[in-house]
Amino acid sequence: MIRKYLLPAFYLLLLPIVIFSQADYNFTFLPEGRHFQALKANYQEAKLGVMYYPSTANLKVDVGNTVDLLEFKIISEKINVTMGIDFFAYALSTSFAGNRLQIDALDGLFGGNVVFSKSYLKDKFFIRFRVLHNSAHLVDGHFNVATNKWIDDDTPMPFTRDFGELLFAYELNNENIYSRIYAGSSYSTLVRPYFLRRWNLIAGGEFVLPDLIGKTFEQRTNLFFAYNFHLNGGRKYIGNSNLMAGLKFGDWSGKGIILYTEYYSGQKRFNEYFYEREEEFGIGFNVDF
Repeated sequence: MIRKYLLPAFYLLLLPIVIFSQADYNFTFLPEGRHFQALKANYQEAKLGVMYYPSTANLKVDVGNTVDLLEFKIISEKINVTMGIDFFAYALSTSFAGNRLQIDALDGLFGGNVVFSKSYLKDKFFIRFRVLHNSAHLVDGHFNVATNKWIDDDTPMPFTRDFGELLFAYELNNENIYSRIYAGSSYSTLVRPYFLRRWNLIAGGEFVLPDLIGKTFEQRTNLFFAYNFHLNGGRKYIGNSNLMAGLKFGDWSGKGIILYTEYYSGQKRFNEYFYEREEEFGIGFNVDF
């Protein structure tokens, strides 16, 4: 008897929730695009491209991607939450003679991310949380086969960082100007060598003029400037600055080709050489998915 009345009552309680969910919530498995675009001037982002250093004729090769797997939207509140994976690596090539890249050092990173965003009239607020494993390696390009020794007696050093990063970003998107500023920090739960600084800071911004130049083959040509500051270090903290300027062909937040120049000053980005400093001017290209 009780069951006879409880079951219909249960369905009546669920009905408004189901109707509200269908009208106001949206869940997507494997959503299109990318919820949070890679920070252009941050070297620890998933990218696909090559940068050339004129002073040394070396190359920095980026391979990898970030893919959003799940998306949840609260339509009335203009809230979007995604979960995704990050797999990427960047390598130092000291020679590309004979159409063959000689890889000297490699940093690999993989993990996952959760991104929250809240949209307003013309701006958007983001929170990104990433958990990443970073390991660095010397590769065969740093080994002299003739002498059976590592070049300059630089033997491979175990380098590992397992860290979580929390980043806040604010995006303003007008018809003729786009800008994004961001700041955050990361903490490493595991580091090798043991004296690596566990707390790191990051901050920067991007400024884009999407219509100043016009279109190329019916695609927008975005003139942009980007800056990234990263505070990290070994036995002591070091400030690292990267200034970038270039053109992106295609929608700024979508698929496109980027041609850029950059100037970097700070700790060497390849972590097998984290104890060295570098100042480099580079010319390169990236492909946004």
